[in-house]
This record gives sequence, structure tokens and C-alpha cells, in this order.
Amino acid sequence: MVAIVDGGSTKCDWVILDDFKKVFMKTETIGFNPNNIAAELIVPEIEKNLNLVAVKNSITKVFFYGSGCGIPKNCAIIERELKRFFVKSEVIAKEDLTAAAYAAYRGKPTIVCILGTGSNSCFFDGQNIKIKLPSLGFLIGDEGSGSAIGKQLVRNFFMQRLPDDLHQQFEETYHLTIDEALKNMYHTARPNAYLANFNRFVVERREHPYLQKMVLEEMLNFLDYHVLPYEESKDAEINFIGSIAYYYENILRSAATKLNLNIGHIVQKPIESLVNYHIQYIL
Repeated sequence: MVAIVDGGSTKCDWVILDDFKKVFMKTETIGFNPNNIAAELIVPEIEKNLNLVAVKNSITKVFFYGSGCGIPKNCAIIERELKRFFVKSEVIAKEDLTAAAYAAYRGKPTIVCILGTGSNSCFFDGQNIKIKLPSLGFLIGDEGSGSAIGKQLVRNFFMQRLPDDLHQQFEETYHLTIDEALKNMYHTARPNAYLANFNRFVVERREHPYLQKMVLEEMLNFLDYHVLPYEESKDAEINFIGSIAYYYENILRSAATKLNLNIGHIVQKPIESLVNYHIQYIL
């Protein structure tokens, strides 16, 4: 059996293929971004998934594509920890941009963007991935991402910048104190995922003019930092992967129009396209 994993910062989508390249099982775990979770917590989290426990000894190969795996050190951490669980398997860890490129490819060169809990971009010509800029994480990067939008919302709430109606609704929804917010941002394992969770509030009210403006500014930031630096951005189609791009599609397309950019496909979950790419080109 083969496991193919699309690993975001918030959660991982797993697909297990049988020996005939047919889908045997689909399941989920939390995200395993090595920048945000301690390595020793990865195996205990996988062990909580009884479906994976049941097939662990039947898996002979794991393809893991994950947030935070853009540097060799983090890939090595993921490979080591997954090998501890899937003891009979070869484990290959690569960055999530590779998975996004495979999933977004439609037969012609494209700029591929990730807008989920974090954000990133690359250029993919069908064979080679070009990464022009680094992913700096949620503290000083991840423009346009779920964590960036959540950060804006929480900051504007505490700094009393939200309109009265949104301030009251936020207060009634979360009953959030500054002590609780600071604890979750600075003293938990996955602060970026914590901030990204506030997007539910924004998504449910995304027609509100204040929130539209806030999200639009984040989308313009993303395109400015992660798309415009590619010389191909003037001509190439720009495809997006991730829930943030999916839920804010109209605002994202408006931002692109302002910059004369051409957005093509927006895919919420790349796992199915990723699996198809493996069946067709890799396995």
C-alpha cells in the first residue's frame, strides 16, 4: 500500500492506495508543520487515528508533502518521525508547494499559489518548480493566509478598530480575553492554526464592507509579495490551492483584476488531484 499525504499547518489529508492503485482509505490528522509542532508529538498524534494504526504495517511507501518542509532539516524531521510509525515503509517528504504544483497543473506553465493557514507560491512548467521567494512563516510572512487574516481580526478587535456591530458579534461569539489570546498565540504548539481559526467569523460575514476591505488588503499583499516578483506573472495563468483562496474567491479575483493578473483555477483541497498525478506519473 502507498500513502499520499497533503500536509497543511492545520490538518493533513491522507489517501491510502492499495496494490492496484485504487483508493483504499481516506482520513485526516492534524497538521505536522515542523516549524509549529514539536517532533515528538507527531507519532502520538498519528496514533490517535485508528484507521492509520490498522494499516501501518501494510504501508510500503509514504509521499508526504507538507507546510514547513521547504528546508532539508524539516524534511528530515518528518521522514524520521513518520518512519518511526510506518516502520516497514520508505518515506519521502517534500514541501507543500510540490504538491500544489502537481495538483494545479493543467497542461501548461502556471504560477501556483497556496492560500491556506499559510501562504506560498512557485512557478511550475510541468517538470520543474521555480521558487523565487522564501516562505517566512506566520510571524513576518504568510501574507493573505488564514493566519494573517485571523491576526488582523484579533488585533483590530482588541485595539477597538472593528465597527460596533462586528465588535459586538466578535465579543458574543468568542468571549475572548487578552490573557487567553496571548496564551494561545505565545504558549501553544500551533499558534498559526489558532489564528487561522478566526476565519470562520470572517467567512460568515465576508459581505460586510469592513471585512471585505480587510481581506482585499491581505490579498493585494499576497499578490504583491508572492506573485508580481515572477516575470511570468504578466502572461501565465495563476492557479490557487487552499481553503482561504476558495472561501474568498471573489475578493481574490477582485484583487487580481486591480493588478491585471489572470487567475485560473481555485481548488480548495488538492488531495484528489495530487493522488491522480501520482497514479499517472509517479507510481
